[in-house]
Amino acid sequence: MGRRPQPEIKKRLLDACTDHALEHGLPDRLEPLARAAGTSTRMLIYHFSTRDVLLRAVLENARQRQLTTFADLLRVRPGEPYPVTLTNAWTFITGPEGQPYLRMFGQWRESAAQQLLPGFRRAATTDWLEPLEEGLRSIGRPELATLTLAVIRGLLMDLDATADHPRTNDAFAHFMRTLAN
Repeated sequence: MGRRPQPEIKKRLLDACTDHALEHGLPDRLEPLARAAGTSTRMLIYHFSTRDVLLRAVLENARQRQLTTFADLLRVRPGEPYPVTLTNAWTFITGPEGQPYLRMFGQWRESAAQQLLPGFRRAATTDWLEPLEEGLRSIGRPELATLTLAVIRGLLMDLDATADHPRTNDAFAHFMRTLAN
């Protein structure tokens, strides 16, 4: 009789693999993930069955972390004007804490990993509309959720392509001033 799967070990391995992927990107081979998790590739396969299942789990885990973190950044805070909330979220998202998510998911169109999570690109867009709409409702402008998301996504693509933080930050600040008026 074989060992029974141990969910706590699987979770620990998944978290270590996710941490590694956020820092270094998804590897082509399992060895870097095994080293990061302090285990063998054989044990990763034991817990996840295939490389693709593990990579899908890593992507889903990273995405869930991103959703939790970024959604909290976008939530309405009593006494704080929503453009200030968005500015604080922008600072976090474009800063060191948000960069791993932008690196992992920002290159999605160019990645073979796209096949691991079909429909991801659509979800990665529409997931943010509801929290933005709710936040913008606090300033009487919920209809600007799509525009706000488009500006943020466009500026993130610009930042990724140029690494010009001052210019993209200035553009974001200008957009926030138009929202505040």
